[in-house]
Amino acid sequence: MSSAQEFEPHRLNFAPRLNWLRAGILGANDGIVSIAALVVGVAAATSDPGPILIAGTAGIIAGSLSMALGEFVSVSSQRDSEASLIKRERQELEEQPEAELQELAELYQQRGLSASTAALVAQELTEHDAVAAHLEAELGINELELTNPWHAAISSALAFLAGSILPMVAIVLGPESIRIPLTFAASLLALGITGGVGAYLGQSPILRPVFRVMGGGALALVISWGIGTALGVSGI
Repeated sequence: MSSAQEFEPHRLNFAPRLNWLRAGILGANDGIVSIAALVVGVAAATSDPGPILIAGTAGIIAGSLSMALGEFVSVSSQRDSEASLIKRERQELEEQPEAELQELAELYQQRGLSASTAALVAQELTEHDAVAAHLEAELGINELELTNPWHAAISSALAFLAGSILPMVAIVLGPESIRIPLTFAASLLALGITGGVGAYLGQSPILRPVFRVMGGGALALVISWGIGTALGVSGI
């Protein structure tokens, strides 16, 4: 089996995978950091578990809904733009096929093919699927792999919920004396795991994204703890 054949399975449907991967990892990280920072801040201000539980639960519901809505709106706008470009390309192919064929050949010339080879490639691709050929060469769009707003929204909401579970369990069930440091440790561990999983699935180096998300999460937790401590001491 050639190296090209071995690599081919990793390329199949990569764009849709990146869509749900991006939304899922973002949702999980946001769930971990948002809820951990929220409950740590409240726990720093009061040792009463009631307000901590209420704040955490409200944060989970609001955060998951916000993530889902944000992803749905964002990806819907992207899909609308892609659909508009596809419609315009179809219209241009119907109205001026010769000019579009010449344009396609010129695009392949710019990529390094000779004029004769570029013309032949453009002709054969046009005969096979003119729309697909122009979308790929001109716009980098695959009509069969358009982003799906529902997939992104559901993935983000579920990922946020999953990410929020660990800090909530740590802060609510942990002994009061170690409640905050336990939540710190559990949240940073979860962030490290999501960063590593995202890097692995995206086929990128692992250490940099792991340290990046853990560092950002630690900063958010420290700031929230400091604010909660200040408010608790002042009695506000």
